[in-house]
Amino acid sequence: MALFGVALGGWLSLRNQDRAWQREHQRQWRDIRLTTCNEFLAANRRYVAYVLDPRASITALPHPREQGRMMPFFDETGRPYKEALEAGFTAMRLVSERAETVRAGVSLVNWAREVAAARATLSEADISSATFESLWTAEQDFINAVRVELGLATMARQP
Repeated sequence: MALFGVALGGWLSLRNQDRAWQREHQRQWRDIRLTTCNEFLAANRRYVAYVLDPRASITALPHPREQGRMMPFFDETGRPYKEALEAGFTAMRLVSERAETVRAGVSLVNWAREVAAARATLSEADISSATFESLWTAEQDFINAVRVELGLATMARQP
């Protein structure tokens, strides 16, 4: 009977250690996801801020595969903003568990590109408010997707 008690105690100890390791692993991945998504959002905000700078030099050409869509291109000054957004987007896709989070990220990047493409031919003041509303809605959708992925409640849409 004593041998059974030792075996049971050892098994329970291993089980508890495994559970503690799993909780720590989940916490680490949650922190990684939060940090990565935060960096992606920050890169998106910097990208949009650059695009809206009156000194920004942006050109746009028709998208080769998507009819009616324009692709923005930047000079040497704007290229780091584009590269940071793309790197953040890729990192977010690497660490996200939910397809909804990735879809929301795709939408956010697409709307940021739409603003940039519009800015290629318009001043920052002449870009339609509907385009900006779509951009901010995409950002809110991404934030809510990340919140769900992190186990948090979604936030109500801001008017």
